[in-house]
Amino acid sequence: MSAVVQLSSMFDARQVWRGRAAPVPTGDQPTGWHALDAVLPTGGWPDASLSEILLPVDGVGELQLVLPTLARLTKNKRSVVIVAPPYVPCVAGWRQHGVDMRRVEIVNSAENDVLWATEQCLRSGSCSAVLAWPHRADDRALRRLQVAADTGKALAFVFRDRRHLSNASPAALRLELEATPHAQIWVRKCRGANVPSQPIPLPRHVH
Repeated sequence: MSAVVQLSSMFDARQVWRGRAAPVPTGDQPTGWHALDAVLPTGGWPDASLSEILLPVDGVGELQLVLPTLARLTKNKRSVVIVAPPYVPCVAGWRQHGVDMRRVEIVNSAENDVLWATEQCLRSGSCSAVLAWPHRADDRALRRLQVAADTGKALAFVFRDRRHLSNASPAALRLELEATPHAQIWVRKCRGANVPSQPIPLPRHVH
């Protein structure tokens, strides 16, 4: 009968490989949502990159998703630009969530100029983040925004209808926000990691 060998001695002799839980990576751009950071490859938003957020309709909580980031950036005296929002941001609500509105600029652009204005802001190097709601943006246009974000070392957030989910996208990160029956986020693409199989709950949104 074979002798019983203690498992600890096999580990010590390196005869058995011991797996270790990989720590959650820490990046420079945490989202402010721990559950989301935990599944993203850098522990937050991909830096100097385009993040695409797909929505069933405008105003379902997409701003709550980015408010912690905007608060962090503006507290560090870094500028944020919002291009052609579908509705005027609630200044009091944003301030309540820690956003320094003195660092926020709103660009009221015609639809035909949204992509151009967003690209220029990203390339300028003077913005820490740029948010935009383009109604028409093909793969080539999104790729230009990705390059512009990398050039200007800024975070680019593009909010689009979720009907575009079936289209290929050059964005480093794609999230889909669901409002019913519960507010939750699906990670549809994240460069450098596998896509999680489960959604991430999102608390009630702010107005």
